[in-house]
Amino acid sequence: MKTTAILSKIVLLTTFLGLLSCSSEKQEPNRPNIIFIMSDDHAYQAISAYDDKLIATPNIDRIADEGILFTNASVTNSICAPSRATILTGKHAHIHGKIDNIHPFDTTNVTFPQLFQDAGYQTAMFGKLHFGNNPKGVDEFMILPGQGDYYNPDFITADGDTSIVGYVTDVITDLTLGWLQNKRDEEKPFLLFYLHKAPHREWLPAPRHFKEFTQKTFPEPPTLFDDYSGRGTAAKEAEMSILKHMTISADNKIYPDVADDLGIHEKSDWGKRVFNQKYGRFTDEQKAAWDEVYGPINEEFAEMYPEMDSTDLMKWKYQRYMQDYLGCIASVDENVGRVLDYLEESGLSENTIVVYTSDQGFYLGEHGWFDKRFIYDESFKTPLLVKWPRKIASGTVSDEMVQNLDFAQTFLDAAGIEAPDDMQGESLMPLLTGNTDEWTRDAVYYHYYEYPGFHMVKRHYGMVTREYKLAHFYYDIDEWELYDRHADPLELNNVYDDPEYADVVKELKMQLEDIRKKYKDSDSLDQQFIRMYEERGITNPVN
Repeated sequence: MKTTAILSKIVLLTTFLGLLSCSSEKQEPNRPNIIFIMSDDHAYQAISAYDDKLIATPNIDRIADEGILFTNASVTNSICAPSRATILTGKHAHIHGKIDNIHPFDTTNVTFPQLFQDAGYQTAMFGKLHFGNNPKGVDEFMILPGQGDYYNPDFITADGDTSIVGYVTDVITDLTLGWLQNKRDEEKPFLLFYLHKAPHREWLPAPRHFKEFTQKTFPEPPTLFDDYSGRGTAAKEAEMSILKHMTISADNKIYPDVADDLGIHEKSDWGKRVFNQKYGRFTDEQKAAWDEVYGPINEEFAEMYPEMDSTDLMKWKYQRYMQDYLGCIASVDENVGRVLDYLEESGLSENTIVVYTSDQGFYLGEHGWFDKRFIYDESFKTPLLVKWPRKIASGTVSDEMVQNLDFAQTFLDAAGIEAPDDMQGESLMPLLTGNTDEWTRDAVYYHYYEYPGFHMVKRHYGMVTREYKLAHFYYDIDEWELYDRHADPLELNNVYDDPEYADVVKELKMQLEDIRKKYKDSDSLDQQFIRMYEERGITNPVN
């Protein structure tokens, strides 16, 4: 009897301890998975959650419908590699050192994937990194070399280089889904980078889309024929004009021999060389599909061109640009849908943060431009959509001033990983979870360095609030610009010298000085980076 009683007590104690253990496990929250989706040069104007005038993007929109859409998300430096370095390090370009696409990334920087890896996360990266061939803190990767190619892309892996036949957006998604389905460790949370090349220049759509999109006509932006009379020297001298600087071959897909026959001679042979290189990557089947659609476009252009004036040519080039650019985005949206569908079907969606963004904004004909680089909105602002079931309320919209500088600390915060003290961003968690009173930032800082360089956008830094934008163009000119973002949303009129804004200028310049100190930027650093260019003899690489 005594033995039986003792055994009964042991069973009861064991059961109690087991229940206590289970209770403790239930109370410990599961660390979320994170899927970071970034496309290259995807303008917010080309996402229908922001604006449906140009294209419908129902799958990307799903992220906003189920989560939050940021209308004032921005970058710290609107150019590819520096933006990506800022995302990975949580630091401004003058701190992490990747100020432009030319100078190498300082690999002593700690990146947030390293911290996730150290904290027990499984990490992977597929697609376009754009700098460095061995991403730090990533267990498995297949990344495009440099800019990569749209058709039959090459990839860098830890085991060597490889090539895959197909369309790059589809291929990157196949790799991503293959990892999720077959290589993911189900015992670990994961951090997954799903990084698209599209819609980066030279905008080669998939066959299923160029057949459709080349038949479309798109609305022109109201500033397509901007004469820059309300702005300063920098806008007037930039080389981003659709009419003057967009190449007829590489960008508008006119075959080099057709351009030669028409007597079209551009600043350099860059466009023809690039077209021939990209066309040369096609398989016979891909080439036949391309020629079937773009051949007639070339024939039609050859007939029209002799009678075209500059207005006609601008309008034609804009339509050709939009047809191919938006055709690339159609593939991105389809493939994002494939990933979102898998997350739902597999049950992963409930504990996975999904982020969609771009490495910066892009001009879609606004001010007559393509490309990016300026502090003006179409370049400076970037799409940012985030969903996290049960954490972010569906259909939330925020106009707070957030930046790509904040991504690293946000992800670390969400995963319960301590962020290094030298990161310069702020966690977006208060905005994601509805605790908006905890968010205190009302201004962000911007600095662009790559001058002289492609598109010849002059060096400038500035500060942006929801109401105003103050910028200083400081190299080879000394000009200030101020824009009233509410009264002048198209940013056509620099009011820096307007007496009515004198008090605003005074206040903003004081704030700008403070924010430069906060982020440890200075005139002496500006001069240091200028000397780096001068010592290397960097001049305008005309394309």
